[in-house]
Amino acid sequence: MLQQVNGHSSGSGAQGGESLREDLQEFLSGEAPLHQLDDLTKVNPVTLETVLRCLQARYAADTFYTNAGCTLVALNPFKPVPQLYSPALMREYHAAPQPQKLKPHIFTVGEQTYRNVKSLIEPVNQSIIVSGESGAGKTWTSRCLMKFYAVVAASPTSQESHKIAERIEQRILNSNPVMEAFGNACTLRNNNSSRFGKFIQLQLNRAQQMTGAAVQTYLLEKTRVACQASSERNFHIFYQICKGASMDERLQWHLPEGAAFFWLPNPERTLEEDCFKVTREAMLHLGIDTTAQNNIFQVRRKGTSLLFGRGDGQPLSW
Repeated sequence: MLQQVNGHSSGSGAQGGESLREDLQEFLSGEAPLHQLDDLTKVNPVTLETVLRCLQARYAADTFYTNAGCTLVALNPFKPVPQLYSPALMREYHAAPQPQKLKPHIFTVGEQTYRNVKSLIEPVNQSIIVSGESGAGKTWTSRCLMKFYAVVAASPTSQESHKIAERIEQRILNSNPVMEAFGNACTLRNNNSSRFGKFIQLQLNRAQQMTGAAVQTYLLEKTRVACQASSERNFHIFYQICKGASMDERLQWHLPEGAAFFWLPNPERTLEEDCFKVTREAMLHLGIDTTAQNNIFQVRRKGTSLLFGRGDGQPLSW
């Protein structure tokens, strides 16, 4: 005889579990290939296993974007996929009568928000939230969105409008190496992990043409300067300077060749982000001249080291 628990038969749970397992097996062994499911709301039954199996199948098929209702799920391919972000593909999504009918893509989200602004009599601010764990591809996704808006938010007939949009785009893109140098670090899961939050505002005029932009940063992980987890690194800028400074700069900043620093662990790693020249050029494009840069790189406070000391115990002017 079945025992009653809280008014329900204890056998009902077992029967429900058996039914779920049957539905799960039927779905996973169905005729429709999982990689063709471009919206997770079509997954039935919706369980952690079915969702992950669907995403896994799409990833194996080099399909990295999947809808989940009004949310877009993006998987980091961990390899270059240039054809997925070409200007031609941007224009295709922009010109499509119904971009949501095309394959899921970050350009679909970008185009939908852009049309939301254009379709309203009184323009209303639109926001796109890019979230995810470390290494998920948030920085790359933000870059793609900025590039997309620089292409579509320009007048097709005005050469000056194109120049303005390109100039704004270039200044935004030039800000990335600077923010990443001073605010990103190598962690266990990501060689270029952003250790701060970022709010990017793109400004459009009444004709929906890009006229300006603003970038606001917040919640910088300042404790990383003095404390890093095992096998992680400090902010990129310190390694860039140690590896890329000229002989004159080394003398000026008291940086002996090959010196080791307690607060710069794992300096032997060679990363793409360790390019001091790229950071300095980006700062120049942003209007930070060489003199101002040198002042930044040798900040002092009452003659003591602001950030760290030399490996031999002597203070390092910074």
